[in-house]
Amino acid sequence: MAWDEWERLKADAGNRSSARMQLNEAPGGKGGGQQGDLQADQQDLAAVGDSAFKLFEDLGRYGRDAWSSSQTAAKDLTTQEFELGGALHTVQERWEKSLTTLLDACAHISNHMDFTKKAHAGDEYHIASTVSSIATLDKGFDEGTKH
Repeated sequence: MAWDEWERLKADAGNRSSARMQLNEAPGGKGGGQQGDLQADQQDLAAVGDSAFKLFEDLGRYGRDAWSSSQTAAKDLTTQEFELGGALHTVQERWEKSLTTLLDACAHISNHMDFTKKAHAGDEYHIASTVSSIATLDKGFDEGTKH
């Protein structure tokens, strides 16, 4: 869907007072209330943080298993004047960059979830806190695209 089409559909939906645009609302859900309709509880946040930490550990443990043999193969192929040696070295460098980026992202997510959990410990508001509403997200997106 093109951006112009999306904007037109939003405007059309806004002009229809009898109908309301809904996105993935579960039956019986609140849908667009003043308090918002996106929610996350501590259990959800903890699960995300735990998954990020486990992925960080596994990537750190196994993500570089092929590094030594790949470097040796790249060096041997280059010594024997095969262009594949340089290509293998390039692939290995890109893998390392991607792995480092992913490890950093996992650590950031895990640490942020731990911080959030500690910052809101005992805060009953966040047990089933509202993250935002679709309207709030849409407004923020619209403001961000004006720059």
